[in-house]
Amino acid sequence: MRLVEVGVVKCEVEEPELRELLPLISRILREGAVRETIPVSRRGESLIVTGNYGLYYALTTLGVKYLPVSEGVEEVQVRLEDLGFYDEVRGDPVRVYENTLELLVKGWPTPLVRLASLSSEDVNVWAKLECYNPFSNSVKDRIGWYMFVDAARRGELQDVIYEATSTNTGIALASMAAIHGKKARLYVPSSIQKVTDTYLRILGAEVVRTPTSLTVEAIEGVDRDAARDGATHLNQFENDANFKVHLRFTAKELDLQLRERGITPSCIIGGIGTSGHMSALSFYFKNRYGNVRVVGVQPAPGEVIPGIRRVETGMKWIHMVEFDEIVDVTLEEAVRSSISIARREGLLVGLSSGAVVKAFLKLGDKTGNVILVFPDSGYKYFELFEKYL
Repeated sequence: MRLVEVGVVKCEVEEPELRELLPLISRILREGAVRETIPVSRRGESLIVTGNYGLYYALTTLGVKYLPVSEGVEEVQVRLEDLGFYDEVRGDPVRVYENTLELLVKGWPTPLVRLASLSSEDVNVWAKLECYNPFSNSVKDRIGWYMFVDAARRGELQDVIYEATSTNTGIALASMAAIHGKKARLYVPSSIQKVTDTYLRILGAEVVRTPTSLTVEAIEGVDRDAARDGATHLNQFENDANFKVHLRFTAKELDLQLRERGITPSCIIGGIGTSGHMSALSFYFKNRYGNVRVVGVQPAPGEVIPGIRRVETGMKWIHMVEFDEIVDVTLEEAVRSSISIARREGLLVGLSSGAVVKAFLKLGDKTGNVILVFPDSGYKYFELFEKYL
């Protein structure tokens, strides 16, 4: 057995569906190690996978730096840490980057900060600040980048990208299109604040306002338009790159941050929109740590909160993993909680972040270390904040 860098190894067998890979990924995370090698044969400068294809794709999905390979399958016990499991999420300590794509990816991990106003003798509350992502100032930079590069890798990326978005994914994709000389046409629901159109047009995107109130309701129309126009519809609601980027980066970097500070998480709370980031966090931490409570946050019936929606509106990944509880929050509760954090912590956070804070306050058991995922900042939500001031 020897360890070789991932880029040296090529696999010519098609990647299995995500659902098929999850049991193997689950075992690897639970054990924190790999039991077998990946058999390879040499062809020129590359090593070609000749078996154990599922293990190859499980490890590359998790983002290891090295693969355990051999001439045939061998039994081994190699720790994830020895495979460079955390290497890609350690970031650049001097924070100097060659280009804006490096600014995103090598700028991770995003900060994790203790919120004194919500902490007590019984509980420490930590906020994961996704507003530090540079393009949309939100967690959606991760999926915008990963869906884009995954489509390019597969040869499926056309000159124009179509996407239904409430704001942040659209900004992320418009940024990716601008960087790569592509065009973006973004479909925005009628219920979303008008300033979104300005942000997207500044980045060079075409904006189409739809009569729908929820982004997901526009998907079929976007599919039809993309097929008609020969454009790429990345579709954040169905694209497994959404889940994979959070499994490979968001969850792993949070894990690294907690381990570096000797923190054991007791609960993770976050909003559910596409369900990508919270489903990946649930899958990762329940396998890696075991006894971690995971709580999703959705709008109360009849309420609209930008960035999150109710489970019954249709979500892909939430049904593949385990959530302990789903908490309902009203728009007014979300807004007032965002204002409270601004006035007590000095952080102007978005409305889905406010919803996460309110969900935490509604929990009966508040002990240990609780992680709140704050998806974005509050600067895009002026029109809604204004109504409550």
